[in-house]
Amino acid sequence: MSDAIARLLSPRSVAVIGTSADPKKTSGRPVAYLRKHGYAGRILPVNPKVAQIDDLVCYPDIASLPEVPEVAVVLLGAERAHLAVKELAERGCAAAIVLASGYTETGEEGARRQQQLMEAAGSMRILGPNTIGLVNLTDGIVLSPSGALEMDHFPVGGIGVVSQSGGILGSLLSRAAARGIGLSKLIATSNEVDLELADFIEHLADDPATRVIALYVEAVRNPARFRAACLKAARAGKPVVAFKIGRSEAGAQAAVSHTGAMAGADRMYGALFRQVGVIRAQSFSDLLDIPAALATGRQLQGRRVAVLTSTGGAGTLVSDDLGVAGFETPAPDAATAQALRALQTGSEAVLDRNPIDVTLAGLRPDLLRGAIRTLLASPSYDALVIIVGSSSLAMPELLAGAIQDCLPDSDKPVMAYVSPHAPEIGALLTRRGVPAFAAAESCTAALAGMLHVAGFEVPADGVAAGVPVDAGDLPSGSLDEAAAKAVFARFGVPCAAERVVHDAREAEAAARALGGRVVLKILSSQITHKSDVGGVAVGLDAQTVGPRLAQMAAEVEARAGVLPQRFLVQQMVSGGTELILGLHRDALGTAVLLGMGGVTAELFQDTTLRLLSQQDGRLLPLGRADALAMAQSLKTWPLLDGFRGRPKADVAALVDAIVAFSAMAAQLGERIVEAEINPVFVLPEGQGVRAADGVLVLA
Repeated sequence: MSDAIARLLSPRSVAVIGTSADPKKTSGRPVAYLRKHGYAGRILPVNPKVAQIDDLVCYPDIASLPEVPEVAVVLLGAERAHLAVKELAERGCAAAIVLASGYTETGEEGARRQQQLMEAAGSMRILGPNTIGLVNLTDGIVLSPSGALEMDHFPVGGIGVVSQSGGILGSLLSRAAARGIGLSKLIATSNEVDLELADFIEHLADDPATRVIALYVEAVRNPARFRAACLKAARAGKPVVAFKIGRSEAGAQAAVSHTGAMAGADRMYGALFRQVGVIRAQSFSDLLDIPAALATGRQLQGRRVAVLTSTGGAGTLVSDDLGVAGFETPAPDAATAQALRALQTGSEAVLDRNPIDVTLAGLRPDLLRGAIRTLLASPSYDALVIIVGSSSLAMPELLAGAIQDCLPDSDKPVMAYVSPHAPEIGALLTRRGVPAFAAAESCTAALAGMLHVAGFEVPADGVAAGVPVDAGDLPSGSLDEAAAKAVFARFGVPCAAERVVHDAREAEAAARALGGRVVLKILSSQITHKSDVGGVAVGLDAQTVGPRLAQMAAEVEARAGVLPQRFLVQQMVSGGTELILGLHRDALGTAVLLGMGGVTAELFQDTTLRLLSQQDGRLLPLGRADALAMAQSLKTWPLLDGFRGRPKADVAALVDAIVAFSAMAAQLGERIVEAEINPVFVLPEGQGVRAADGVLVLA
C-alpha cells in the first residue's frame, strides 16, 4: 500500500485519459498544469480525436501507449470511466485518479456504478471517484484540474492536507498561498472507493517533508483504521488537525448527500478525535491557522502568554480572547520589567503590565528586537504574541527582519496578530517563520492547538478482554429494571439491594427485610421512564409502602393505560452523587457515556464519551486510566473530588464500575441495542457505588 501511494504522489509517468487540446477546458487542464508547474516525468495524453498537444504526442487509446504509465488521470464520464480503469489495470498501471461524479453521492444507481468501478480496478489503486485529484508541492507534481493551479507559485512547506471534498482542496491551496503558508501534499479522497483518509494519514506520517497533517472530514468510513493512522502520526510527532462538517442537522444531511456516506453523531467524532490526539478545528479558518503554528515545530509548555504591542486596543483584544480560553497574561516579573525599561524610557511606554505596550516599536527595529529577546528569555512567559500595528505598514521588511532575527534565541512559540488589514505583511511574516493572523481568535486557536499537542500522550489500547462472563442464558428484547440490573451485576456493576413484589403484603415484607427507607417502582419492560407516569415513590417504609402500591397501580393505569402487575421495592440510596452511565453506538463504533445523572441528565448535558478500541475485530473494555479520565473531564468532577468541604466520593469504585460496564459492552457487542444506568450513585470514599435504575435492550 505504501509503495502504491508513493507512486501515486510521485509518478515517473502520467497518462491523461480523455484529455483535451484546449487548456481552457477542464479536460485540458491536467496536461497544461503538469507542464506549467514543471513536471519532469513523462506525460502521455490519450484522445482519439487529437494527434498532438503542443509538442506532446497524443495517443488514440490506452492500448497504444508506448509504456505502462505509473499513474493515470481519468477524465471520462461515469458511464465510461470503469472501462478505462479496467484497461489500465490490465496493463499494470499502479494507480488511477478518477474525476467523474455520478457515483454513490447520487443514490442507488451511482452506488452500482461505484461498485463496477471498484471491480474494474482489481489490484490497481483508485483515488476518487468524484475527486479533484492531488497536488504534490514537495516534488512539483500536480495531478488535478483545479483552477487554483492557475497561480504561478505556491509556498512549499510542512503541512499535508487530506480533504474529502475536491473544492475544499483548491480553496486551501489558494488560501495558503495567499497567506505565505507552505504546504507539502494535498489529496482529495472524495468518494473513497478505495484509497481513503487513513491511507494518506499513514503515508504522511512517514513523509519526511510533512510536519503537520490537516484534514477536511465529511465522514470517517473506517474508524478502526482512522484511529490507528492518527495514533501512528502522533507517535511520529506529527499533529493532526481536523475540521469536521456535519455538526448541525442540516450540515449532517449535506455531508451524506455529498459523499454518499452516513455521518456519525458529532459528539462521537469529538470523542474519537480526543482519544487519538486529533486537534478539532472549530472553524474553517482554524484548519490553516492551527497547522501554520504547529508547522514551526515550536513547543508550548504552559498557558502564560506575553502580548507585545504598540497599539493598546489590539493588545487588549488579543489578551481578552486569550483569557476567555483559559490562557494567562501575567504582568512581567520584576527582572523582566527592569530589562524592558532599560530599552525605552518616557511616559509613553507601559512596561509594568501585560499587554506590554512599546510605543512605535514598529518603526524602531532595535527596540523591537530587545523587547522580543527580553520576553522570550523571561521565565514568566511560555509564548509571545506580537501585535503588528499600523505604524509597521511603512517598513514591513524591517519589522519582519527584526522578529526573524530573534527566533533562534528561543524555542517558545512566537506569532503575530496583524491589526490593520495588511495581508501582505501577514504573508511576509509567515514566510519568515512567524505565523501571522488577521483575527485575535486565531492566535488563541493556534496556541490552544499547540497546548493540546504538548499535553497529549498516546494512549494504551483498552485492557485485555479477560475471562468472559457466562451470558448464554440472556434473553432478547427489552428487559425490565430488575432483569437489567441483574445483568449489570453479573458483569460486576454493584446494584442497590431490592426485591420484586406483586402486592401490598409482599411489598411490606420486602421493606422490613431491607430496613430503613425504601423506593417503590413499577416493574415493566414497556415503560422506560417510570417517573413520568407516577411509577416511582421514594422515602417509604414498611407501614407506608403497601397503601402506596395500590395508589401507584391506579395512577399508572390512568396515565399509561397499563395496569402494573409487578413492583420493585429497593433500598433507598442517599448521600451520593448521581451519575449516568450508558452505551452509545453509531457508525463510528461503540462508546461508553458518563455524565451528570438523575432527572436533569438531559437538561445539563454534562457528559463525556470514550470509544472502545478493537483488536482483531473484537471490542476491548476501557482501562482504568481512561475511566478515571472520563470522570475528571466532567464539569461535575469537583462534586466527586471534595468540592467546598464535601466528602470525597468513592472514585476508585466508580472507575471499577465504568470498566465493568465497558467489559459488558465489549463482550455482548452487537447484542446490546440499548444500555443505561441512571442514576448510579457514587457514595463517599470507601462506600462504593450503587446502580439504582437501569435500562437494557438486547437483540
